[in-house]
Amino acid sequence: MKKLLIFLLVVGALGAAGVAARPQWKKWMAERNKPEFETVKVERGEIKWHVQTTGTIEPVLKVQIGSFVSGPIVELNADFNDKVEKGMLLAKVDPRIYKAAVERDTASLLRAKADVERVKARLQQAINDMKRAEQLQEINEGYISQSEMDQLCFSKQAQEAELKVAKLQIKQAQASLDNSALNLQYTKIEAPESGVIIERMIDPGQTLAAQFQAPELFVLAPQMDERMWVHASVVEADVGHIIRAKKEERPVQFYVDAYEDELFAGKIMQVRQNPSTEQNVVSYPVIVETTNEDLKLLPGMTANLSFEVAKRTDVLKIPSEAIRFLPDKKYVREEDHEILEGKESEERQAESGEGSAEQRIEATRRRRRRHVWVQENDKLRAVEIEFGISDGRFYELVDGKLEDDQELVYSVKSKK
Repeated sequence: MKKLLIFLLVVGALGAAGVAARPQWKKWMAERNKPEFETVKVERGEIKWHVQTTGTIEPVLKVQIGSFVSGPIVELNADFNDKVEKGMLLAKVDPRIYKAAVERDTASLLRAKADVERVKARLQQAINDMKRAEQLQEINEGYISQSEMDQLCFSKQAQEAELKVAKLQIKQAQASLDNSALNLQYTKIEAPESGVIIERMIDPGQTLAAQFQAPELFVLAPQMDERMWVHASVVEADVGHIIRAKKEERPVQFYVDAYEDELFAGKIMQVRQNPSTEQNVVSYPVIVETTNEDLKLLPGMTANLSFEVAKRTDVLKIPSEAIRFLPDKKYVREEDHEILEGKESEERQAESGEGSAEQRIEATRRRRRRHVWVQENDKLRAVEIEFGISDGRFYELVDGKLEDDQELVYSVKSKK
């Protein structure tokens, strides 16, 4: 009996202790299960929106230098990377055939001129014969018959016609001589502009055959030490931003793999209207001009371009992770449950591509209105905002009740 009484006293004491400790235990458990929110701060500063793409560096102008005449190359004065001046002799085709043609046509011209003199003499003789016959007829009509007068008249007319033919032969011989002289001149391959030889397709002793198509000998890049072009391709979704950036004369920056630690600058020269389509993606050529005084940029290099299409200064910037965060319903205060159930999902339906053009435009506008989350006691409260441009890390705050250094929740720490 005594043992039972002791047991009951012990049980009662333990029960009383448990009842007394229950509030403390519940408080400890609540504190232990309290969610821990990870936050980022709203910042004030500058934000830039860039469009990224790649392009190929090329000279502003490429001049293909060919040969108009055929023959073996007897002289070669230019090689790869040579800097040449306008009029410089780059190569020479064997001129012997063309010199012989000039001498032949010179002789033909001299012969044509001699023929003119010969025909002039015959014409003068015919004129003199005609005059003597007319004088004799004045003395006595019987001295010269009419048939003889006709012969003299026709002989004079024939000599006049021969003189015209002889003069035309001079022009023909002169044209042949000019043609041969030009061909002889074309045996000298000269630089049409000052620049750098970026390609050479001939070797000494090589024979050119230019009967059907002018063979290409060199490729010359004028002004390559002054400026270069970057030929880029921009998808149609971004080309409107590029056109606007060109009008606003916004800068372009790029780097090449050969100089990874150096940043190059340029400007948009052209947005060309000849699109290309590859795998159902429409792209437009964009030409960027840059300086090249030190000749670091070489033809064919790949440029990684960054077009600045918009810029905002002294604006509130929301970290991108806060924009993307969508919390679990259990962490959100009851007044904002409706947002999770409907509004956010409606905004994301704009990406489905359904609806009319007007509806899709309106959905795109609505997509710029989102909710970010701030901690209020142990729950999350939604703050509606409208964002503008983004640089990938931050979004511009266009509308919404946020302040500098305000903390926004972007994640909930998991309990271990």
